[in-house]
Amino acid sequence: MAKITGKESITEVVQKYPQTVEAFFKHGMHCLGCVAAQFETLEQGCEAHGIDAKKLIDDINKMIGREAKPKKAAKTKAKSAKKSSKKKK
Repeated sequence: MAKITGKESITEVVQKYPQTVEAFFKHGMHCLGCVAAQFETLEQGCEAHGIDAKKLIDDINKMIGREAKPKKAAKTKAKSAKKSSKKKK
């Protein structure tokens, strides 16, 4: 999982992690489809809209992490189940 730093364009973040739209809206950034979002960094967008960049970036990274963890946990459970079935044989 890559960590969002704020140097990425707004569009880049939303395209790569669509689940983060909720965080943008929560923090008051509703211009995700505007032309500036294509070249403006996340930090620049926050500054232009009076949004606390650190809080938004933290929320985005939490959302990305939350999405990644269940998939990893499912793989771990599958491996554990496989090992258990081998032990029983």
